[in-house]
Amino acid sequence: MKDTEIAARGLVLLGCGKMGSAMLAGWLERGLPEDSVWVLDPHPSDWVQSLGVHVNAGVPEAPAVVLIAVKPQMMGDALPTLAALGGGDTVFVSVAAGTPLAAFEAAFGAATPIVRAMPNTPAAIGQGITAICANAAGQSALGMAEALLSAVGDVVTLEGEHQMDAVTGVSGSGPAYVFHLIETLAAAGEAQGLPAPLAMQLAKATVAGAGALAMRASEDPAQLRVNVTSPNGTTQAALEVLMDAAQGFPALMPRAVAAATDRSKELARG
Repeated sequence: MKDTEIAARGLVLLGCGKMGSAMLAGWLERGLPEDSVWVLDPHPSDWVQSLGVHVNAGVPEAPAVVLIAVKPQMMGDALPTLAALGGGDTVFVSVAAGTPLAAFEAAFGAATPIVRAMPNTPAAIGQGITAICANAAGQSALGMAEALLSAVGDVVTLEGEHQMDAVTGVSGSGPAYVFHLIETLAAAGEAQGLPAPLAMQLAKATVAGAGALAMRASEDPAQLRVNVTSPNGTTQAALEVLMDAAQGFPALMPRAVAAATDRSKELARG
């Protein structure tokens, strides 16, 4: 499905909070005409209402895409309003966490092309990463979904939905792990005598800069770590604590990701 087809047939965005707004901004910046977008949201922002898109108006009979960006707890009320669009060639793309493909097949029919996506919160500034998978009817729509979701960052295609819980544990929940690292790094700096604002500034900039370097460097993160670690120096002293097999990151991170993955599986089972 090409951009021209989306522009001609229309795109329906169900839910326009932070994630929906970020995607909408990306699509419009890439040239999708405003009058090709229908936004359905009970509380549309002033920004959305100022764009020239259709807001809470009747949707096309057979839009090219319906992108579902409502919170999982709102799904029960939201999906029936779009049930009539199922069973055709309208592609449904969901960025709602924890809602499996089977739930959408139950609402729209197994013959409906459905793509499930797991973005993360940096998508709100165009720096996210999104994992996608599809039901049997939606395999041919994965390319279109990737093109749409690339408006908010990188996109990876999974082997199947069975990988989605692990993705949730790594990248879906992962930003919170990094935010907590910033919190604790700043607090540690404060404990060593730095003023709180300075410690926080140093922690934020260090994590952001290291992440950017990891993305751009040709070396892998392990080699980047080695590069900055002088023998018997300050970094080595810290890493001996952080890399402790029993109490450091090698023990904590697998447990944290496993806990998030297991919880994702529980939520999917209802």
